[in-house]
Amino acid sequence: MFRRPLLAVALLVGSVPAFATTYTLDPNHTQVQFIWNHYGFTNLVGQFGKIEGTLEFDPADPTKASVTAMISIDSVDSNVKKLDGVLAGGDYFDAAKFPTATFKSTRVEKGSTPDRLKVTGDLTIRDVTKPVTLDVAVTKVGEQPLRKAQAAGFDATTTLTRSAFGITKYLPNVADEVKIHVVTEAIEAKAFAAGPKPGK
Repeated sequence: MFRRPLLAVALLVGSVPAFATTYTLDPNHTQVQFIWNHYGFTNLVGQFGKIEGTLEFDPADPTKASVTAMISIDSVDSNVKKLDGVLAGGDYFDAAKFPTATFKSTRVEKGSTPDRLKVTGDLTIRDVTKPVTLDVAVTKVGEQPLRKAQAAGFDATTTLTRSAFGITKYLPNVADEVKIHVVTEAIEAKAFAAGPKPGK
């Protein structure tokens, strides 16, 4: 889960080197939220808190970027323990049979402003793969002061239909349309590997 000349993109990130950097998604600062409507009354929010992945990103040419991510389904958190069990169960994500969801980018295009991108990729949930396009904002590229390492932050949104992935329980009362919001902070891969472990 990046329309203007490339020079503008380079100016946006200042002194960042003009070549692709390999990053690791920081699990402590990466979340995938999902929002759905319940019987027309409420828009509920859940999230996955355990995400791993890698990013290749060159701010001088963001269209050459690529990202892969893996989400652990058992990290689902709706703030209601009983509902977490339902969501991870067979009627919904079925974590026992399909423990991970994955995203792998296939194309990156420039967006409406220098700090925005459109990232298309293959999303796999419950062993069903569908193309999705993320609207991505590049929030910041530069040195992360705690890590003392190159970092890149992104904020991304998209909308899915859960039925496309075979999740049809309680349709249409529980909405088919699900809004997705992804936030991530990625750290230069070597620095991440040498730094504190996730959770510390």
